[in-house]
Amino acid sequence: MPADPAEPADRPPPALPGMRLRVLTVFAAAVLLWLFVFYGTPLGRDYDRPTHAARAVLTTVLVVPAVVLARRLLDRRPWHGIGLPLSRTAARHFLLGAACWLLPAAAGFALCLGTGWVEVTRREPVAEVAGVAAMLVVLVFLYEALPEELVFRGYLQRNLLTALPAGRTVVGQAVLFMLFGFLVGVARSPFRLFLFFAFGLLLGAFRVATGDIWTGIGFHVAYQSAAQLFLGEGAAFEVSGEGAFGALALGGLPFFAAWTYLSRRHRDRLDWSATAP
Repeated sequence: MPADPAEPADRPPPALPGMRLRVLTVFAAAVLLWLFVFYGTPLGRDYDRPTHAARAVLTTVLVVPAVVLARRLLDRRPWHGIGLPLSRTAARHFLLGAACWLLPAAAGFALCLGTGWVEVTRREPVAEVAGVAAMLVVLVFLYEALPEELVFRGYLQRNLLTALPAGRTVVGQAVLFMLFGFLVGVARSPFRLFLFFAFGLLLGAFRVATGDIWTGIGFHVAYQSAAQLFLGEGAAFEVSGEGAFGALALGGLPFFAAWTYLSRRHRDRLDWSATAP
């Protein structure tokens, strides 16, 4: 049967939404999903470990399919552009990212204890601390590292890179990450806002240097797991001298060491003027 002349068979597909609209849509969806998980469910706002586990699972269950749909419906591009390959390279990059935090953090921790700047007291038996640490690795992966890296360094950074050079792209997604922290209520002080921005810059640089988001996920898991183990709600330790501990063991020294590693080991890939249309 001949084609209807009013509907030609070679009609071009509908135009894609503009890059800015795609970025703002996914950013807004991410904010709303995290707010829903924390405020819109019957889990309550108080902290306990079962509630933490439920929120972590729910976040991944909601956010990962949302990014999949955005990539398919808004971008209409292959999934591999997100930078989440399932291969041996993924495991290697994940461990690399974790090591980029763990090694300098261990040195900073030893310095804090050796100088007496920080005192750490265990609140629970060793066996329970080990169990809490293992649980936190899983929960941080599901609640923060995987969904946040997928949204910000995966989807948003990839879309920004279609129109902006890599340097401005990394800064742009870091600003969005900082704004996300503010809107969901976890970064309201100037220090927390700066921390989110600096963390976003480093994680964005990991994406540029390695080509995927697995290194950032590994770094994210290591950092957040330790932060919650020592300083978070329900922490297994009591820490005195939190300022020195945060600067040397948790944030400052590991962040600086990771950037130094990236800028030297992957300097051939850190082309801040590159784009990927």
